[in-house]
Amino acid sequence: MQTLKKLIMKQKSRFLVLAIFLLAAAFESQAQINKKDMEYNITTFTEEGVRAPKENFTGTVWVNMNVKPDEGYNTNIGTVTFEPNARTNWHKHASGQILFVIDGIGYYQEKGKPVQLIKKGDVVKIPKNVVHWHGGSKENEMRHIALVPEYDKDKTEWLEPVSDADFNSYKSEK
Repeated sequence: MQTLKKLIMKQKSRFLVLAIFLLAAAFESQAQINKKDMEYNITTFTEEGVRAPKENFTGTVWVNMNVKPDEGYNTNIGTVTFEPNARTNWHKHASGQILFVIDGIGYYQEKGKPVQLIKKGDVVKIPKNVVHWHGGSKENEMRHIALVPEYDKDKTEWLEPVSDADFNSYKSEK
């Protein structure tokens, strides 16, 4: 009888240890859930990012991808910094593009139209499939946030580099 009591006490002890372990694991799991609930998905658009690929850009250009489709959004948003004389190649977007100029002075041109000056505060709304380019001006850096909506329908088609003649064709309104 004494052996049976010891066996029962040993089993109760094991059960108690197991119950404490499971309870601690449940509290830890809940703490992790609560910690995750308190975290925010916050990034910054002020960092330069990475150097843009030379096959699509002329000069020094930096790209910081702020929102990507693989994060669950149907849009592509990036902050792009162009040093003076830097620019994109001619290109077009099947779903259009919107540029929010946040700093500096730059140029924007649609194929067959004159070069336009763009500056801090401007919003450039580029229609679907319009061939265009954008970049810094001759003497100024320009920074914009570029938004490509309807990413699932978009196809960015990169074309030839912008010639120096096209780039230098900006006529000021003096």
